[in-house]
Amino acid sequence: MGQKVNPVGFRLGVNRGWDSVWYAKKKDFGNYLIEDFKIRAYIKKNVVNSGVSKVMIERTSNKCFVTIYTSRPGFVIGKKGSDIDTVSYTHLTLPTIYSV
Repeated sequence: MGQKVNPVGFRLGVNRGWDSVWYAKKKDFGNYLIEDFKIRAYIKKNVVNSGVSKVMIERTSNKCFVTIYTSRPGFVIGKKGSDIDTVSYTHLTLPTIYSV
């Protein structure tokens, strides 16, 4: 039996980066991790049939930027930006979240 290696963990730092880029102190780490999970679940639930390949979450000291990599941005944004409010989830989590 050969050794089984996770392909994402194997490529981290070589030709692929992390999906979340942030640093937290010990007391905030759990909250940020749960918040990241909620963000990804919300995007997966509300952005369907648009070919989302990657969700990148970057945090600064007081802001959170969410970048959605998709093959069909028109389905995510909608006609003339009408559906951008459904993707914006600032009302779901802590007030430090801003969608970009």
